[in-house]
Amino acid sequence: MCGIVGYTGTEAAKDILISGLKRLEYRGYDSAGVALERTSAHETVVDVIRRVGKVAGLESELANVDAEAACGIGHTRWATHGRPSTVNAHPHVSCDGRIAIVHNGIIENFAELRSELEGRGHTFASETDTEVFAHLIEEAYAREHDLLGALREACTHVVGAYGIAAVCADEPGVIAVARKDSPIIIGRGEHGSYVASDMIAVIDSTRDVVVLEDGQFARLTPEGISYTDAQGEPIEPPVTHVDWNIDMAEKAGYPDFMLKEICEQPRVVRDTLVGRMTGGELSIDELGLSLEELNLIDRVYVIACGTSYHAGLIAKNLIEMWARIPCEVEAASEFRYRDPIITPSTLVVAVSQSGETADTLAAIRDARIKGAKVFGITNVVGSPVARESDGVIYTKANKEIAVASTKSFIGQVVSLTLLALLLAQVKYRLTVGQVRMLFRELGDTAEQIQWIFETQKDAIHEAALACKDAHSALFVGRGMGAAIANEGALKLKEISYLHAEAYAAGEMKHGPIALIDPGFPVIAIATKSPVYDKTVSNLKECEARGAKIIVVATEGDEDIREIADHVIYIPRVRDAFCAITATVPLQLLAREVALMRGCDVDQPRNLAKSVTVE
Repeated sequence: MCGIVGYTGTEAAKDILISGLKRLEYRGYDSAGVALERTSAHETVVDVIRRVGKVAGLESELANVDAEAACGIGHTRWATHGRPSTVNAHPHVSCDGRIAIVHNGIIENFAELRSELEGRGHTFASETDTEVFAHLIEEAYAREHDLLGALREACTHVVGAYGIAAVCADEPGVIAVARKDSPIIIGRGEHGSYVASDMIAVIDSTRDVVVLEDGQFARLTPEGISYTDAQGEPIEPPVTHVDWNIDMAEKAGYPDFMLKEICEQPRVVRDTLVGRMTGGELSIDELGLSLEELNLIDRVYVIACGTSYHAGLIAKNLIEMWARIPCEVEAASEFRYRDPIITPSTLVVAVSQSGETADTLAAIRDARIKGAKVFGITNVVGSPVARESDGVIYTKANKEIAVASTKSFIGQVVSLTLLALLLAQVKYRLTVGQVRMLFRELGDTAEQIQWIFETQKDAIHEAALACKDAHSALFVGRGMGAAIANEGALKLKEISYLHAEAYAAGEMKHGPIALIDPGFPVIAIATKSPVYDKTVSNLKECEARGAKIIVVATEGDEDIREIADHVIYIPRVRDAFCAITATVPLQLLAREVALMRGCDVDQPRNLAKSVTVE
């Protein structure tokens, strides 16, 4: 998490940094800061300006700062080590104030390094792990008198993940950059050189970028960019051209990014399916496994965190139903700390919106060591999950700005559905004709989502009114509905701060029903399915105790109104695909409740878009 941007060239650096930081704010917004080089009395100094809170506050503070500075680095932070405060905000500086750095990631051995540095006379101003980098570079620079060489030396002492950019008053106009397990892109534009943790920060200035790999370093100057490996040898990494436009990162007339991204979900379904049916058969060339290898798969683990974990719960239903392969869904943060049964015929499916989730990456590495085949599902091309997997499906959600994932979740579910169909196809559990039919129905969900947008707005609004003053809520369902309930509960608590839990509806009587008193909201997924009657029976237990019942139901189901206070309809769809359609009204419901409670739906408190620490 956190965001980095840097520039050196002929333009006003502060304007470029602020613009980039605003676009990176989805990655963290506890604090923000910049380091700008300024020439004073024939000497270059580094001015560091930091502010707690969002980038707008930093922008106000920079209003009177020298606009002539043409080199600088900036950072927007999501706190890990050290509370949100001015002293903990980036950039951090060396003891003499002549070196400033910004850093994404986590330094696992920072306590040991800090103790050693303090023993050698360094004074620390913050509680952060990042600050050790500034002092390590300072020590190395005293010997090297070369910023990039000093950065390279500092990295040899650090255990952990980093994307780092550094400037030094003794080398005006130079930015040194390094990367390990934390995304960094480098670009060259008409007016100078750029570094950022995300393409979105510099897309106005350049479309041709280098995605820095682990162990690679870059030296940026106004005149150009050079690259070296960990040994300092020159390298020429490939340049990637980015063809999407900035409109993808703007609200396009919507009041918030979350609503914009919810409304983009029909496109995500269509784009994720494009090219997947060739010659009448399902095809995922990127899988990186032959059909023979796929046929040998006898166990599947889906490893993920948060929303992606819920996509995995849906995948478990589909893989076991269609392919008849045992499938387990594991929180990535737990997977690596136990001893799962893994053999060469095990397939580990790593699901991560950002492709840089630290827990998921660690689990991938453990799985590969134990001999598993690893397949990634992510939204970010070239991300660590993509690079460290044998194969990958990109969800085609494009940039997702709102912190609470919506369109990426739908993309993940569609991608996992494709994987389940492919496994069933290669194991001959489904015929070619059955796979074609299911693929066609999967594609139909795009229009069905659009139907929800066009017809259920009022119903969702009324249901939100029934929830907005509650202190807690329960989400329930059975079968596929139970998996969907988990995602609905997460969305509500993420953005409205209303406590919510999800339960399999049949479990209500085993404890949670004690919570229900008159007016308590119970949100149920009760679509037409093999377990519909059982779900209705469970809801009657809630009705008898005065619960306010909100139901996501199948279009045309009027009987459900006998027990429901509010009904939100979705089109009739095969139970296997109802997760795609039934999730959408729950996303919209969470957003409505959050807005009614005065919450920021794009940037909920304490959360960041990409979680790169364990």
